[in-house]
Amino acid sequence: MRALLQRVTAAGVSLVDDAGAEAPLAAIGPGLVVLVCAEPGDTDETVQYFARKVANMRMFEDAQGKTNLSVQDVGGQALVISQFTLAADWKRGNRPGFSGAADPQTAERLYLAFVDHLKAEGVDVATGRFRSHMRVTLTNDGPFTIWMDSD
Repeated sequence: MRALLQRVTAAGVSLVDDAGAEAPLAAIGPGLVVLVCAEPGDTDETVQYFARKVANMRMFEDAQGKTNLSVQDVGGQALVISQFTLAADWKRGNRPGFSGAADPQTAERLYLAFVDHLKAEGVDVATGRFRSHMRVTLTNDGPFTIWMDSD
């Protein structure tokens, strides 16, 4: 599993139809945008581990300006977006390959399980829509970005 966490002051996601028109789907205030990608071999244990880590990752500042607080501690929200392109193999040629991503059925199951586990950790979660064309807008805070990889 791979995930990219970004601390944000606000974020939103819209669905995009074939004509390019946008329909707002979800928005959050301060918190995290979490882009997630399931890979072959990922299990429910992997998903639980990632959800626990995301919920408790200290990415927010305390009163002394130190990053000692988690998204839970600050009452923040998480916008979770499935993004299979995080598994891109870009080393050969100029066209990335995506064979490192889990098959769509497995990926959707693990994505939904990740969302459920993150909610069970007490995080207020909004989501994109799996296998949909979306536009994600966000205002990075910091910027503060963390890359997570189960390998």
